[in-house]
Amino acid sequence: MARYADAVCRLCRREGMKLYLKGERCFKEKCSFETRKGKIPGQHGAGKTKKPTGYALQLREKQKVKRIYGVLEKQFRLYFQKADQKKGVTGHNLLAFLEQRLDNVIYRLGFAPSRAAARQMVMHGHVLVNGRRVDIPSYQTRPGQTVELGTRAKSNEGVKSAVETAAGRGIPQWLVLDAAAFKGQVMATPKREDITLDINEQLIVELYSK
Repeated sequence: MARYADAVCRLCRREGMKLYLKGERCFKEKCSFETRKGKIPGQHGAGKTKKPTGYALQLREKQKVKRIYGVLEKQFRLYFQKADQKKGVTGHNLLAFLEQRLDNVIYRLGFAPSRAAARQMVMHGHVLVNGRRVDIPSYQTRPGQTVELGTRAKSNEGVKSAVETAAGRGIPQWLVLDAAAFKGQVMATPKREDITLDINEQLIVELYSK
């Protein structure tokens, strides 16, 4: 499966904001976004920056969202096409599709410190949906479904630590968590107000609508 395999901290610096791609490290002082704040990665990153064009702003917003959810270009475009065909606001539909990915649900429930770790957990067969093992990170969860960890994952110290850390982060209203049982339930389709990330999805719609 294709994936980004280079250093991820540089992605936060490129987008000018924390994308929280490395879990707990992102909340510590040694986070490279904090230690090298304001410095765009690359040889000319410290040089004078030009005022971005409208297209540049649209492109950067798309890249930012792709990187937050760990989705590559082809799959992201397919999500947009589905969102555009569905009734409702295209941008809101797009974010809802991304939020309902199984790896994102695992992260949102606090079972993993990052979406990358959640993706690995799913691919290694540690996640059950309605009691059946699912190993596809992009699997679209639906309201009413129950998501839980397998027996081995429940006893993992890293998972236990992630659940404790996530308690301070909070669980979205469209999910319900039973931390003691390492189980959660999808209660509804996520609404735009449930997604607190700094995202301007309208810029992405404008980019793909050209």
